[in-house]
Amino acid sequence: MHRFIIIVSILLAGCAVGPDFQRPTTPAVDRYTQQPLPAQTASVEVKGGEAQRFVQDMNIPGQWWTLFHSKPLNDLIDQALKANPDLEAAQAALRGAWENVYAQQGVLFPSVEANFNPTRQKTAGVLTSPLANNNYTYSLHTAQVSVAYVADVFGGTRRQVESLKAQADSQRFQLEATYLTLTSNVVAAAVEEAALRGQIEATRKIIEFQSKSLGLLKRQYELGQIATADVVAQEAALAQTQAMLPPLEKQLAQQRDLLARLAGRFPSETLAEEFELPSLELPQELPVSLPSKLVAQRPDVRSAEEQLHAASAEIGVSIANRLPNITLSANWGSSATAISQLFTPGTGFWALAANLTQPIFQGGTLLHRQRAAEAAYAQAAAQYRSAVLTAFQNVADTLHAIQSDADALKAAVAAERAADKSLAIARRQLELGDISYVALLNAEQTYQQAMINLVQALANRYADTAALFLALGGGWWNMSDVFAKIGR
Repeated sequence: MHRFIIIVSILLAGCAVGPDFQRPTTPAVDRYTQQPLPAQTASVEVKGGEAQRFVQDMNIPGQWWTLFHSKPLNDLIDQALKANPDLEAAQAALRGAWENVYAQQGVLFPSVEANFNPTRQKTAGVLTSPLANNNYTYSLHTAQVSVAYVADVFGGTRRQVESLKAQADSQRFQLEATYLTLTSNVVAAAVEEAALRGQIEATRKIIEFQSKSLGLLKRQYELGQIATADVVAQEAALAQTQAMLPPLEKQLAQQRDLLARLAGRFPSETLAEEFELPSLELPQELPVSLPSKLVAQRPDVRSAEEQLHAASAEIGVSIANRLPNITLSANWGSSATAISQLFTPGTGFWALAANLTQPIFQGGTLLHRQRAAEAAYAQAAAQYRSAVLTAFQNVADTLHAIQSDADALKAAVAAERAADKSLAIARRQLELGDISYVALLNAEQTYQQAMINLVQALANRYADTAALFLALGGGWWNMSDVFAKIGR
């Protein structure tokens, strides 16, 4: 027995075959863009036109959306975190992944089974009765306990547990990515709603201007100062502008439906929160994480890393499957013709057994499975590198966009102010009969486009600021305050 225990201990202490996973090295880059970032962006004296400063290695709060200082936005995200079904699905997937880990860990322990087998049988008369009383018809009751243990000599089971743990960690990071994606989608949808409301307001303002101009032209026509063509052309311009409203209103309605879905509601349910650009504040300090930290902050990169880890462990599993397999088993029980006689002297039996199995020929199946595992590891490594490159591209893209947005807003404000003055002059000249209709129409069209461009430029600043928080990982490592709210 002592020798048996020693042998089992040696088997349990065996090393695991296959490669030991090493985390990929951090990319050796010191910035995201080719040119160094400026200290801050351009600014303009308008709501949302404040200069934004780039703060190196600034920590990102878990509730980064609160930096927009919008209570409706905060409330809607709180609702989404509590009711969005995508989060529930991701949480359930994570629980399932860890249950698979626990299930596989159970294989490392001996399995114990109890069995009771009552039978009633008759032996042929030409045969010798198996009983001492020579009865040919009898009952037999057998009760036994069986213990089986598959020794993890080469670590195949441990590698499988390692692979499942890595997959569970990957699922955890996918859950973090789901939280981040949901919150950023709510912010983006809110900004888009605000932009649509701004465009609708601008369009209605233009319609008001064009309606007033049409009234002036009609009066001038009645006085014989202009031709019918000028009035008809203004009517056409007004109708064209009015035709722009329904598509914008349709987009706004669809945007409200999207916000309801993100919050876990049906489109028919009332959504109290409404968003307009003036109600949002532009964060003036923007984080720029060190490139060396980005791979640890992006949940999609961390998920890809754990998938790489799982693929590495699967190589060990495939190698272990080609090596000898040792199974130890033991049975102890009792067999009697009556239940009352079970476990009495003379009815007991026991057995100890060991089984060594070495695969010899299986048509190359195990070899090719190992090669497939190695190919899967190479695939996972390439996917990890792709995820890292995408992460750096996302940050670089948003940094470029934020700088361009500031410049575009500055230009849009100047264009809108100039167009406003031009339209005011044109309308005054029209009232005095000192301008042609074509000049007025050009001024109206220029002002209309300038207003739309201004709204879109403002929305881009908010949207791309949110995109930067998303690209940098969204502060999921600081989300204990969020999880406390939703009871996670």
